[in-house]
Amino acid sequence: MVPPQKNRTVEFFDSQFQRQVLAAEYALNPFERAVLPFVFGGVLDLGCGLGNLAIEAARQGCHVTALDASPTAIADLNRRAQEQELPITARQADLRHFEIEGQFDSVIAIGLFMFFAKDVALQGLARVKQLTKPGGIAAVNLLIEGTTYLDMFQPGEYYLFLEQELPECFAGWTQEYRKYESFPAPNDTVKRFCTLVARRPVR
Repeated sequence: MVPPQKNRTVEFFDSQFQRQVLAAEYALNPFERAVLPFVFGGVLDLGCGLGNLAIEAARQGCHVTALDASPTAIADLNRRAQEQELPITARQADLRHFEIEGQFDSVIAIGLFMFFAKDVALQGLARVKQLTKPGGIAAVNLLIEGTTYLDMFQPGEYYLFLEQELPECFAGWTQEYRKYESFPAPNDTVKRFCTLVARRPVR
């Protein structure tokens, strides 16, 4: 895959990941903790960040393919996976346009699709559905309308989903977990999230 071009969002997170690696900060975030009990089998982790969820899934016996745009994150995840002898394949990729073959038991996209323009974000969600095996789960977390913290976004390259847009996208799937959360952010702003775990019908 061709490494992605740098943009404000990638630089924002790459700097954050560099600080976390130096401090050895590898705790799961609340969204990762919420979806981990549902993850099984062959896993595709899109926008894996430092790979904390990928590491935990692999420790539970999953085989993980992890993709992220951050070179710092991917290099550190590969290091940790090798040290712990975990079945993780981590690659740097531009997740606005990525190619991957096959289907997976679990497809994860936590904190990813809001960083793309609307049409690309919706195409990404459709791709998640295609990549999920029948009987498998998709675990998606994203920012929704009402979010006022925008410092991490590339201008013109983000999309705040409507409140019901993610659940509606997975209509016909069994929704095993759904939660809306708000968190305070710098300068009296707020982040609003929707997290969904949905199981694809077998037929």
